[in-house]
Amino acid sequence: MGKSALITGITGQDGSYLAELLLSKGYQVHGLVRRSSSFNTERIDHLYQGPQEPDRRLVLHHADLSDGVALVNLLRDLRPDEVYNLGAQSHVRVSFDAPLYTGDVTGMGALRLLEAIRASGVDTRIYQASSSEMFGAAPPPQNERTPFHPRSPYGTAKVFGYWTTVNYREAYGLFAVNGILFNHESPRRGETFVTRKISRAVARIRAGLQEHLHLGNLDAVRDWGYAPEYVEAMWLMLQRDAPEDYVVATGEAGSVRQFVEVAFAAAGLDWAEHVRFDPKYRRPSEVDALIGDAAKAESLLGWKPRVRWPELARIMVEADISLLERELSGGAVRVDR
Repeated sequence: MGKSALITGITGQDGSYLAELLLSKGYQVHGLVRRSSSFNTERIDHLYQGPQEPDRRLVLHHADLSDGVALVNLLRDLRPDEVYNLGAQSHVRVSFDAPLYTGDVTGMGALRLLEAIRASGVDTRIYQASSSEMFGAAPPPQNERTPFHPRSPYGTAKVFGYWTTVNYREAYGLFAVNGILFNHESPRRGETFVTRKISRAVARIRAGLQEHLHLGNLDAVRDWGYAPEYVEAMWLMLQRDAPEDYVVATGEAGSVRQFVEVAFAAAGLDWAEHVRFDPKYRRPSEVDALIGDAAKAESLLGWKPRVRWPELARIMVEADISLLERELSGGAVRVDR
């Protein structure tokens, strides 16, 4: 009988790619979905509602990282071999506007899940989605030994989740690991995240549906990778004999300005004609440069990035152009002037 896994945040970018990966490896996949008035499953509909028959190996459950009792009961019922905690309020800028909510879901949510695993007595392995934002103001390149200096409520909540995971590993012997993932993007990235905001705007400007793209700090430097590759690293961490923490990154950096240049060029556009600076998108405290050193992941996991950020920018622009063309053929696209 194949393995089973529980994914929190399964409807997000990473959750959808991870579900695909695990299903391809023969897993029974269980996904945690928050109860709401809308059913936000677009990223996994091709799995959950397949073209002929839905994949019966994917099952969704209504539960929430704020409900520790529900987590204990679900874990006892499912007894998964692996747990991937990808659920979070994950937008850095939004975390300044909703710091308490971010701390509760992103930080305390990790603790509730770890405690639910301990309390339920389920023998499982858990992956905690940590973030390069934990490094914040620490000078690059950043690796597993770099001290944390978060610069946002999101970053501080992730630091709490990181050390809670380490504590449960050391105190209770859980097979618990932290994946410190640097920025990773794809056509499934949420539209409010800067890379997707850029690629989507390029497609709309190319089609004549809007004129300008408003952005904040163009000089911020990031290490961007391709999300489908990064979920492979998550899985590899839980296949090791012993639990350890790993940085996952490309080691190649680009500024937001450079990403904009490549993205607009992919559509034959001059970015300078369309991009405008808007101070409302600046953070109260900025993170200047995040560049990861993934030597440990390469050595122990055999993981290497294949897609670099210039190719990633082109992939995202081409995907958004295709998506927009399909939307236009349906006649339901807004024009911004």
